[in-house]
Amino acid sequence: MNSFRSVSSITLICLCWQILGSTASASTSLWGKKLVFIVPKCTWQLQPDVVLPALKELTVCTLLRRTVDTEWTGFDYRAPGGGRMRLGGTSKKLSVWLFDEEHSLKWGLKLNEWYSVCITWSGHARRLQIYINGSSEYEVSLNPLRNQQLAPNGTLTLGMSHIIMSGEVKPETGKDLLGEIGRFRMWAREWSAEELGGQSCADGDLVRWDLTQWKSNCFPELDNNLQCAWSRYKIKMWTSMVPSTEPGNCSKSLEEVTQNWLQSIFPDNISVQHIHVSSPSRACRVVNNSAALSAQQPQELRALSNSTCDKCFRCEVNANVTPAAEVEVVQASILSLLNSTFSYDFLNLTAYPNSISILPVAVALDTFFRVNLTLSMTGSPTKPEEVIEKWLKEQLEVNAMEVLNVIIKENVGRNMANGLMIFNSQPKLYNCTFNVQEYNVNTVAESIAFINATLRAKYVNNSIIIQTTEVAIKHIVPANCLEEKTSTIYGEYIWPESFPQENQKMGCNKPKSKRAFRLCKLDVETDTTSWADPDMKNCQQLVTISDLDNITVTTGNAAGVVDMIQDLIDVQLDDSESELSSSELDTVVDKLREVVHISSTTPAVGANIVNIVANILLSKTDLTPVAGIVLNLTDRMANNMDFPDESVSITAPLLALSLINVNRNKFSGLTFGVSSVSPTLNPEIFVNQNFESEPLPDTNATISLPSELYNYFPPGERNTTRIQFQFYASNELFQDPYTNNATQSSWKLNSFIVSASINNSMVRNLTDRVVVTLSHQTAIKPGDKVQCMFWDFPEEGGQGGWNSRGCKTHSISDYQTSCLCDHLTHFAVLLDVSRTPIGEADSQILTVISYLGCGISAIFLGITLLTYLSFEKLRRDYPSKILINLSAALLGLCMLFLLNSWLSSFSNYGLCIATAATLHYFLLASFTWMGLEAVHMYLALVKVFNIYVPSYILKFCAAGWGIPLVIVSLILAIDKDAYGSAGPIETAGMLKSTDQFCWLQNDVFFYVTVVAFVLLILLCNVSVFVVVLIQIRHMRTNKRSTSSPNSLQDLRAVASLTVLLGLTWSMGFFSFGPGKVAMMYLFSIFNSLQGFFVFLFHCLMKENVRKQWKIHLCCGRFRLSDYSDWSHSVTMGGKKNHLVNSDSVASDETSTNRKVSDSSTGSAPNHHQRA
Repeated sequence: MNSFRSVSSITLICLCWQILGSTASASTSLWGKKLVFIVPKCTWQLQPDVVLPALKELTVCTLLRRTVDTEWTGFDYRAPGGGRMRLGGTSKKLSVWLFDEEHSLKWGLKLNEWYSVCITWSGHARRLQIYINGSSEYEVSLNPLRNQQLAPNGTLTLGMSHIIMSGEVKPETGKDLLGEIGRFRMWAREWSAEELGGQSCADGDLVRWDLTQWKSNCFPELDNNLQCAWSRYKIKMWTSMVPSTEPGNCSKSLEEVTQNWLQSIFPDNISVQHIHVSSPSRACRVVNNSAALSAQQPQELRALSNSTCDKCFRCEVNANVTPAAEVEVVQASILSLLNSTFSYDFLNLTAYPNSISILPVAVALDTFFRVNLTLSMTGSPTKPEEVIEKWLKEQLEVNAMEVLNVIIKENVGRNMANGLMIFNSQPKLYNCTFNVQEYNVNTVAESIAFINATLRAKYVNNSIIIQTTEVAIKHIVPANCLEEKTSTIYGEYIWPESFPQENQKMGCNKPKSKRAFRLCKLDVETDTTSWADPDMKNCQQLVTISDLDNITVTTGNAAGVVDMIQDLIDVQLDDSESELSSSELDTVVDKLREVVHISSTTPAVGANIVNIVANILLSKTDLTPVAGIVLNLTDRMANNMDFPDESVSITAPLLALSLINVNRNKFSGLTFGVSSVSPTLNPEIFVNQNFESEPLPDTNATISLPSELYNYFPPGERNTTRIQFQFYASNELFQDPYTNNATQSSWKLNSFIVSASINNSMVRNLTDRVVVTLSHQTAIKPGDKVQCMFWDFPEEGGQGGWNSRGCKTHSISDYQTSCLCDHLTHFAVLLDVSRTPIGEADSQILTVISYLGCGISAIFLGITLLTYLSFEKLRRDYPSKILINLSAALLGLCMLFLLNSWLSSFSNYGLCIATAATLHYFLLASFTWMGLEAVHMYLALVKVFNIYVPSYILKFCAAGWGIPLVIVSLILAIDKDAYGSAGPIETAGMLKSTDQFCWLQNDVFFYVTVVAFVLLILLCNVSVFVVVLIQIRHMRTNKRSTSSPNSLQDLRAVASLTVLLGLTWSMGFFSFGPGKVAMMYLFSIFNSLQGFFVFLFHCLMKENVRKQWKIHLCCGRFRLSDYSDWSHSVTMGGKKNHLVNSDSVASDETSTNRKVSDSSTGSAPNHHQRA
């Protein structure tokens, strides 16, 4: 019985084929053919059953060749009720008529040449473009008052213009084409120039190049020059499946059965990409024409047997032909393969010939992937993120792919070891997330395999090595960006639906010749698309801030008003030096207040409002008059915001807002933290659903709410209460008139501001206090006082001011303070500036003086060393040798001080320790040699009797360089982390620097090895200085001088002693009280220029040094003889030995001052050094 039914079914199908014929056979394809328009007249009209819908955009492409020079028409579309589109021209111009408006090229198509003509139109974008041979030759913005929709159900003719008379199409005489037309197609969307270039052989989705859609009184002609090779095809057909024998297992899906069928009959160059099966039933739907096929409407029903395996279904198959072949050849080949019944297992599969449609289709939409990547990088590039992104693009953008939306973050948690920086030789880990856009060259599986293999390959470039450790690739299918109407300060625009990552363009309202752009952006984190902000830089602004006064805010336009305000602010405050006038600021704030009061806001609108406030804060605008209004409107906006989730966070430069709906019955405390690294970057928010007494790590501000707040939740039916947190990285909205008065105030804001509040509740007098931890903007120093305060709105007559009532201050470190407060509001930490050593301006000036002075000293110390080391006669005595060592120590100190900030900028932990330790060493060495200078001076000028000291200079060198080495080595052995980098600190010279600075960070080591050591040396040197002065006075009274005292020589001797003994460093210990700033300036000037003074007194002002310069460096009459009297006298004295003998009292020199000066400055007094 089943066999009989099967035979009957097959017989019935065969009869249907014979009756209906093959209307979709290869003979109906017009590909590779042309329409010839000659006399007598040949007419081609769209079939009446091919109905064109109402169109808001379209693309029309055709090939056209003129053979006779007459006025001509390429095509003409007329729709009842309005709407006409026509292509035509003359020998001198090509014209397109749209809605009875002519748009012309000022040149015509040459005779006997084929031209590709494409017309694209968008009613939304009000844009018309004409492409000739792939190049855009004409683009115009259409009149917005004109109709922007082509009416449906029109008539379309090729090669002639026509009119409708009594429902019949009648040609218009005198406008017929004498020539040829090929590949006429129409699509229901506006193609871009890039898309047109890639769809040259794709058939239209409205009008196809197939005889089934046209009615004509003549026949097309073959033309081998019009063949078009294409690779992508869509096959549509109705298929019957009946068992050939007793039915077996029919559990296989129709897709699988069809897949096996097509793979078996298709040759290797035709691959099946995708199969979609629809409308499976027991009765076959047989169609008689292409229109019905497109509409998927049943024309006849053919009953099958009652077997469960009997099926009739419609299938669509995407096939790829490799290599691309001529369309008509592929169509004929596939049709012939489908015309035979195929036996698969016990089933017979048959495609209805009259239902088969084989169309060359447009290249499929681009394929997108999201890639999550973890990699390690060895090396130390200055900008590792740029290196990684460049590597990604070099590796992937070679195979019809593009890398998009790259996000790279260093895996700090795994890169840090014990909180210390890692060394350059160790690899750093980075997490990368990005999208890949593939232009449909490969299948999804092939693309994933390529991406995976490419990223896993090791990359080596000089010292940089990149190795992927983890990679995850996901194929995503993002939706299009839907049509959107926007009202902007540049006018009203309707952006048409666009593909992901497509940059849509529209004509500006003014000027018409310019274009606006808007990207349909793919979000790498959510795999969704959304419209990016439009690029309107080419358009002229039509609305100003003053025009906002004429806008009435309603619930319907509130979001649009906020968008308009944001656009106006972006244009007005295009740089940090711009500002709003007081009237403009009032207008903006008033409109924002109206928006907030008129209705509830969405997170998107709230984010825009926060961005507006942030942009104003970043400008030079004075917000003081409206600060209270701004704080109130942001608070009200947050309380009235509607959002479906449990929480929402909004960030903008200088601002952060977090709203949390908490469950009354599950509330156990809440902690909010913010990290802000730059005023131009968005802060990062951290939320913990518990009370944390300690601050959250890596945050600038943390506020923890105790569980006792449950008692302050407002009663009501809802079981949730909103808690609001706000963070401000600017004090512009918190201008206390008292703290802003520099002459009266002793307090200065020293932290960011953080606040917490509960909707519709006033929280005060808490037993369990709120814990607020704030980082200092300026690190406090010993003796500094900080105070936790809150912003008291009623203060200063309602203007607001800082108040410490209800807050306890608990200092955590020099960089953080914790506040314990019994209420909720805005909190901050203020610094008592009356205790601050110097102001910011003075600090900057002192820093400049220090660096400039050290640079000058380094130069002249180098000259001093070069002089004494080059001229052997200058370094024969002990004072000169001591001076050489002192100059070397001071030169090392100056150079390390100058290079410190640069070396610390590398953020290399080992390098920073070495820099800090070396700087410490040269500082101690400099003071040690100052002390040894005092010892020598004491022995030479006070202990006048001979003292035998074996290896005198050698012992001095051992002490001068060895003692500092022992001290620094002990510190490194005990705790190498005592050295390191800090932010703005005070150096040993009490000079503030705003840069990173590598120095001794341990306070105990600092006070013992720096302060105590320097103080001890200075006390000894001061003592020697006093003793020497007394000795000078004693010599004067006991010995009559042959010449009168010279005050200038006395002053020079005292200054020289002061420089050598480093007595100017003692000013640092007297920098307090009213004269503090003056002493700091003197300290910086004299000590940074100590090296210059050494050169001045011991080179430039020394007669024997000047003579050596003249002997060796001068020429002609300025040069002295090497055998001068001075030269001979200084060589007298015999051999060096180990005695320090002071016969200066009985020397030939009669001036005591001269002897003291000579000893102190390193000259050779007229006493002997003998064995």
